[in-house]
Parts: sequence; C-alpha cells; structure tokens
Amino acid sequence: MQLWHIIFNLLEKTNSLKQFFILIFVTISSFAKAQKIDSIYAHLYTDSLKKGTYNYINIDGKLSDGSYLPLDSTDIIFTSSDGKFYGNSLYLDPNFSKEKVTIKAVLRSNPSMYKQFDIYVKKNPNPTTLKTLDEILNEPNTKSRERNKRKQLL
Repeated sequence: MQLWHIIFNLLEKTNSLKQFFILIFVTISSFAKAQKIDSIYAHLYTDSLKKGTYNYINIDGKLSDGSYLPLDSTDIIFTSSDGKFYGNSLYLDPNFSKEKVTIKAVLRSNPSMYKQFDIYVKKNPNPTTLKTLDEILNEPNTKSRERNKRKQLL
C-alpha cells in the first residue's frame, strides 16, 4: 500500500511542478519581444513584367535584428495601376498595351510603411520555340572574337 501512496504523491508533485513551469514559461514569454519589421524592400526576380502570365512580386521585410523575412499577401496589401493581383502575383492581360505598371505594397501591420515602384512591361514577344542545344553550340560567338581582338590591340 505504501508504494501506491508514494507514486500518487509523486504524480501530484509532478503535476504541480508542470503547472509551475508552464506558468513561468508563459510569464517569461510575455516579456519577450517579437521581431518587428523595420522596413520593406522589393526584390524582383525580373526586370520587366510579362503579358499573359503571373508575375511574382517579391517583398521582403527587414527585421529589427537585421535579417530579412519574405512577406506575402497575408502581410502585404498589394495594389497596382493595371492588372490584377492573385496573392503576390500580378497578372497582366495578353493584350496589355501600356509601357509600365505602378505597384504599391503596404504593410498590413503598419500602413504608414509601404513601397511604391514602377515596373516596365516586356515589349518583345516571347519566342514560340526555344533553340536546341545544337543550335546554341553552333552559333557564331562574336562576343569572344571581339574580346580577343581588343586584348591583341592592348
């Protein structure tokens, strides 16, 4: 009988210790500060937008410790002069005719923090077919010839 009594007392003490440590953890974590976004930046994967496709707009937040955090549409409100946003992606109609699109990215948690920028629209159409490996390897390499000529002149 005494063994059961000892086990029961240990379990009671364990539960009270668990509750104590949970209380301490909650108290300490309430004093800890979450990382705050100090500024936002647009890091684009391309230099122009393409018509008839989804163009991903990459916005990063710089945290107070100096690290960067990618932000999405749950953190940023995206608006644009043309096209339509789907999450972080801006879709432009294939018949779009303007030269550029103005994009504004506003931080939801602090609307006074935003980035506004223009991105130009690609003018040349995409090639319908890509070159084969043989076509690429058999192309005359005029740049390396020009570079060799300049080196010889120096």
